[in-house]
Amino acid sequence: MDQSEDQILAEELAALGAMGGGSGRLVRVVAKLMRKNVHEIDLLVPLPFDDAVKRVSGVLARAGHAIETVPVRPGEDEPVRVVAGGGADGLNPVVVTARVLKTDENSSEVWLRAAAKEGLIRQRAGEKTAVRLAAQLSRATGAGRAGG
Repeated sequence: MDQSEDQILAEELAALGAMGGGSGRLVRVVAKLMRKNVHEIDLLVPLPFDDAVKRVSGVLARAGHAIETVPVRPGEDEPVRVVAGGGADGLNPVVVTARVLKTDENSSEVWLRAAAKEGLIRQRAGEKTAVRLAAQLSRATGAGRAGG
């Protein structure tokens, strides 16, 4: 079963807090109360579905560590999820979800979503990570923005 973005972010922040000598449990509780910065980008990929999935998976694998996902419709809709570093010095965990959708035999669509928790200082880590990874995906796949 997929974990929600909020659960993943709370766990990642708790692990960082525990590494710093703090209480992971307290950080987990506080993280659930923090607002979330989310940004979504749609890309049209001029590649067949299987090739698009491989390239998207490769780009995201280099960006962070993978989180298990459950395919919705195998062969037509493939989710890829990682936790990447964002914000100052890459210390703010960002959950990045990409869904590769088969549009026809020679093209696919990638729906990219990045979400991060925001503290008192707004870093817009979700938005900046989505834009950065969309640019990397565009270079790796030849993708352009959907809808224009």
